[in-house]
Amino acid sequence: MNNTKYCTYFCTAIFFLASNSIFGQAKFKVTLDAGHGDHDYGAVYHGHIEKNIALAVVLKVGKLLEKNASIDVFYTRKTDQFIDLVERANIANRADANIFVSIHCNANPNNAADGCETYVMGLSKNASNLEAAKRENSVITLEKDYKQKYEGFDPKSPESMIGLTMMGEEYLNNSIALAGKVQEQFMKVGKKSRGVKQAPYMVLHKAYMPRILIEMGFISNQTEGSKLDSEDGQQEIAESIANAIISYKKEYFGASDSDAIIKPSQKVVPAKVIDSAIKKPLVKTPTVIKKPEAKPETKPEVKKEVVSSVEASFKVQLSASGKKLELVPSNFNGLNTISIISEGNLYKYMYGETTNYDQAKRLLVEAKSKGYNSAFIIAFKNGKKVSVQDALKQ
Repeated sequence: MNNTKYCTYFCTAIFFLASNSIFGQAKFKVTLDAGHGDHDYGAVYHGHIEKNIALAVVLKVGKLLEKNASIDVFYTRKTDQFIDLVERANIANRADANIFVSIHCNANPNNAADGCETYVMGLSKNASNLEAAKRENSVITLEKDYKQKYEGFDPKSPESMIGLTMMGEEYLNNSIALAGKVQEQFMKVGKKSRGVKQAPYMVLHKAYMPRILIEMGFISNQTEGSKLDSEDGQQEIAESIANAIISYKKEYFGASDSDAIIKPSQKVVPAKVIDSAIKKPLVKTPTVIKKPEAKPETKPEVKKEVVSSVEASFKVQLSASGKKLELVPSNFNGLNTISIISEGNLYKYMYGETTNYDQAKRLLVEAKSKGYNSAFIIAFKNGKKVSVQDALKQ
């Protein structure tokens, strides 16, 4: 290699390394998955079609996130096409995404059912959770050779996934944290929260990163379905999801100057979604509507103060609820030393407190033995919540 070529190579390498240092860490990668597509319509009620609503919202979420210079967005589909469930997960795996977010609409023969819920991968035996998973997993029967592809998994019996190895279990705590942020953002805009749940969704099972499946609301409910199928309703949901992702990024990946919270007045004009069967636009170009400024939130009173020491400490978050409970062992399966904080409209209940991370892990095991299977470790510094990673660095 002559001197000129060597200098060019060396300078390029130095610039690459310097740019990483100057411009910060690698970008935060988000894979967005619009449920269903093409001949798989998903749920259809009152003229509302799940595949179209899911795609319209995903495109809006993507547009909002793409404005953030520190985020890269990947899509499993951007048009009305059919993608195998395992391929959706593989798209996220190949992108080496930091999170995977699958977006759907809920449905129920009981047309009065309403509200939003967010799922993480789990082997729940809850009948309603299994029914939801059964509905979403049934799409694999539309795939060629699905019995071989999915190792004999029976979509009519999601419990059969219990026999499979639950790969990526180490991502469960972060998945729960992301799902909780989605539900908090939904509640901020007045949506009814049905909580964070666990269920054996095949699309989540094969994605090896923190991953969630969002049920935005019930299209079987005439009022909620109409809002889900409206421009304003979709924009409101997209803003909530995007804000939850940005909040998660800031806490677990690191903040950047681009991480501004998205305000309701910011409108995004989506691409038109074309239904391959009827070949006509299903999403109209929106009219820009200015929403009134949101009034400052009044946070609920907190019963106990969080850590006030300078040293970082750890607690185990048991649950989050809109209901305020008395901090007595009988309300927490016999656990004592319970504390509480409020975030938005949610009360978060925590067990124990220690400055030793190994001890925190023992507290987590104890909490799970008491039935809190979705419990996870959180950290505080100077009375403020920080990421566990930041606490461990100190």
